[in-house]
Amino acid sequence: MDRTVEFARMNGLGNAILVVDMRGRSDAVTPAAAIALNADPQTRFDQIMAIHDPKATGTDAWIDILNSDGTKAQACGNGTRCVVQALAAETGRKTFTFQTVAGVLNAEEHADGTISVDMGKPVFDWNRIPLAEDFHDTSRIELQIGPIDDPVLHSPSAMSMGNPHAIFWVDRDVMSYDLARFGPLLENHPMFPERANITLAQVTSQSGMTTRTWERGAGLTLACGSAACAAAVSGARTGRTGRKVAVTVASAVPSGVLTIDWRESDDHVVMTGPAAWEWSGRVDPETGAFTREPDTGAQATGAQA
Repeated sequence: MDRTVEFARMNGLGNAILVVDMRGRSDAVTPAAAIALNADPQTRFDQIMAIHDPKATGTDAWIDILNSDGTKAQACGNGTRCVVQALAAETGRKTFTFQTVAGVLNAEEHADGTISVDMGKPVFDWNRIPLAEDFHDTSRIELQIGPIDDPVLHSPSAMSMGNPHAIFWVDRDVMSYDLARFGPLLENHPMFPERANITLAQVTSQSGMTTRTWERGAGLTLACGSAACAAAVSGARTGRTGRKVAVTVASAVPSGVLTIDWRESDDHVVMTGPAAWEWSGRVDPETGAFTREPDTGAQATGAQA
């Protein structure tokens, strides 16, 4: 019996995503497979989005998310957009409801090809983010990198978008900071018992900001959708921006924009942006061994590709 399944290499603003079709199977993509796939330059990724049969009535699929180090992730906005694009191409449908560890996500593909994902409500309670210390106000917590009298980064906003985030506000180009050096220290800081996504954010206007992210379990990433959501919400929460923000992801190649709307009507965060298919293949979900299909220019469409 063929142990392999179909998968697609995709990206959301350059955020490298592997969409793996696990429908009709009872097994899962293993951490060993994820590590093996990430070790190959062809399949190096930020997140794996494994599509499983739905577990809950009213949902279209259960999405299992893995980081490039084999650990589990609770949420991935850019990856969710990739799943929507793949399933929309397969089914012709435009709206989907997914279940993840972080909860239920509703998503829609628009006529212009952009995709909106309802990321749910942000979480601000210190013990639910979670943080190791009790902070009454998590919009500014006590944490810094560098000398006490002249820190390089300090006083981040902390919150959860299904996964923990710390947003450090900076006043110069986010690409000018040595995030590759600070990122691992901050991700694994004792303040974050479940580690954290670390984002640098520079506010450019009441409705705009630029971000760069060190992603928990993945490292320096070209883009991180949940981090863009966290930055936009934190900007509004601290009075730096309004509730609808165009987030320019500086590290994306080329740099791209995500529109984040923290809706007043229900406090849900809606992220809108692009997704792109690159190529398709088959992969063994246990070992990570894969084959790449000839590039015909046609988009992968899940089980029907």
